Amino acid sequence: MTLTHPAYGQLRQVTETAAVLLADNPGQMTLDGTNTWILRAPGRSDHVVIDPGPQDSSHAAAIVEATGGEIALTLVTHRHHDHTGGIDRLTELTGTPVRAKDSGFLRGSDAPLADGEVIEAAGLRIAVLDTPGHTADSVSFVLDDAVLTGDTILGAGTTVLDSSDGALTDYLSSLDRLVTAGRGKALLPAHGPEHPDLEPIARSYIAHRRERLDQVREALRVLGADADAMAVVRRVYADVDKKLWVAARSSVQAQLDYLRVHG
Repeated sequence: MTLTHPAYGQLRQVTETAAVLLADNPGQMTLDGTNTWILRAPGRSDHVVIDPGPQDSSHAAAIVEATGGEIALTLVTHRHHDHTGGIDRLTELTGTPVRAKDSGFLRGSDAPLADGEVIEAAGLRIAVLDTPGHTADSVSFVLDDAVLTGDTILGAGTTVLDSSDGALTDYLSSLDRLVTAGRGKALLPAHGPEHPDLEPIARSYIAHRRERLDQVREALRVLGADADAMAVVRRVYADVDKKLWVAARSSVQAQLDYLRVHG
């Protein structure tokens, strides 16, 4: 029987080189849970792991079982705990080096990930693409046939933006980069199911952000130019579960910062 998403704790092959282990940490922000991607080149016994997932001993054990403990390198898409919480347990069990954009997550390495860098590990070539917006340290990983997007583009729904100044400008640039990088390549996200072609998903994300900007502009017309982010959330996200309003406020703040510069 062919496995389909979601398949908790079971290694599910998605492309020739990429398989996924879904952590059992579902929630409003994590969707069905965090996808830990396990990459292996044909004919190789060693692996590259993308995002060790949350601090969960059973998930770490599942990664070890899936890889036989042979992990040449672990890569991190961004700093959030549902992606990084499992780092120390995985390094303890396997000795894997870990690389990330944020130097606080480096293990067995002193080199933060760099935009445009090409990593050669376990018979794979993995290009690093800076894709800030969800967080300032977000990166994506480009393979020959797929792009691992972390939380920059999800398998379902849309992502929350960092509320820091400039986040939306960064994010729109990141989406443009992913349109180009993802043409004809599969989308392998950190949450939700994969998709066979990243490009149309990236384009739909751009359209969604432009639509939200129009809604925020209209809200400011009604509420006044100095309206704060939560006031805009209450108007624009009135049909969204209120439990998500705090997260929505971060994205709205990023949009307000953008509009106050770009109009």
